[in-house]
Amino acid sequence: MSSTSSTLIRPIEEPASAIERKADTPAVASTSTAADRGRAVAWKIFKPAVAIVAFFALWEIAPRVGLVDDVFLPPLTTVLEAFWELVVGGQLAQHLGASLTRALTGFAIALVFAVPLGVAIGWYKPVAETLNPILEIFRNTAALALLPVFILILGIGETSKIALVVYASTFPILLNTISGVRTVDPLLVKSARSLGLPSYRLFQKVILPAAVPTIFTGIRMAAASSILVLIAAEMVGAKAGLGYLITASQLNFQIPNMYAGIIAISIVGLVFNGILVTVERRLSRWRVSQ
Repeated sequence: MSSTSSTLIRPIEEPASAIERKADTPAVASTSTAADRGRAVAWKIFKPAVAIVAFFALWEIAPRVGLVDDVFLPPLTTVLEAFWELVVGGQLAQHLGASLTRALTGFAIALVFAVPLGVAIGWYKPVAETLNPILEIFRNTAALALLPVFILILGIGETSKIALVVYASTFPILLNTISGVRTVDPLLVKSARSLGLPSYRLFQKVILPAAVPTIFTGIRMAAASSILVLIAAEMVGAKAGLGYLITASQLNFQIPNMYAGIIAISIVGLVFNGILVTVERRLSRWRVSQ
């Protein structure tokens, strides 16, 4: 009986091969997960790349097969050759430097002015009640509609162009800052106040960090607006800048140079947006990644 019971309660010994398979399972799962992540990242990059390559291929092929007139839409390779000639000749750097100086100056002034004002309007009700009517009037007035006014008052030089950029950049930042401050979770504010935080620490530790994503949405919109409005202003009256390059190339029928200027504007916009997205991520590291 004892021998039988000891046989019954004896642990079943697994073959060595099964034990080895169990030992290898975590490594296999880890490798599989890494491979899946790699495929997901590759697919995420591949999808937009397909659209971009297809667009460039259509641009190159359409003028060559007669779908469009190659006089008015040169092939992409011709445009890229003109772009490279402008880079080598230094003309692109000259026009790009003039545009960036105006855009960055106006954008910086708007940023310094709009964020504190937006925080004040979003947080203090008396300030909002006082300024809302005048803000509603100006925010519904297109920046380009005021271009003649800026030129008449400030002249055709740099001041009018920078002032126009400031005007166009202010409202996206201002309105998104107001929205970001007003939508901060009230529970966070109450919790901070219960801990005895003074007002300036409340803004520093709770309100501004919570509003950063919304504020940066406005900043990115303002960056795009500053470039677009500036290009339009340079087309009207300027002796240098990407807008001037595009207009002068069109008037002189240098169509490849015109498209090269448009490509330069696109590159500037992408770089601006990439920088702002990187800064936003660094300032929002406390958020849980989605």
